[in-house]
Amino acid sequence: MLLSADSSDATTADSLSFEVISAVAEQEGIDPVEVEPPEYDALYDVINPEALDSLFAPREDGTRRGSGRVEFVFCGYRVVVTSDGDVDVLEKTGGR
Repeated sequence: MLLSADSSDATTADSLSFEVISAVAEQEGIDPVEVEPPEYDALYDVINPEALDSLFAPREDGTRRGSGRVEFVFCGYRVVVTSDGDVDVLEKTGGR
């Protein structure tokens, strides 16, 4: 389960980046730790996991950020992450 090239806090189970990997693993019927190259894309090759984790995180003063969503293709699935913390893994796009 490769989240990033470094060993930051992005590996915590409550991060959006981990939720993305877990959701793809569920679609594939495997354990999240099995989502690794060469069989699967590394998340950091598709999107910066630290940026994803901080995108919708509360501001330093604790206030919420605005609403929004980010979409990207990961392991052949269209992934949608919303500011509410929802991670949806949609149909395969024909990739891996």
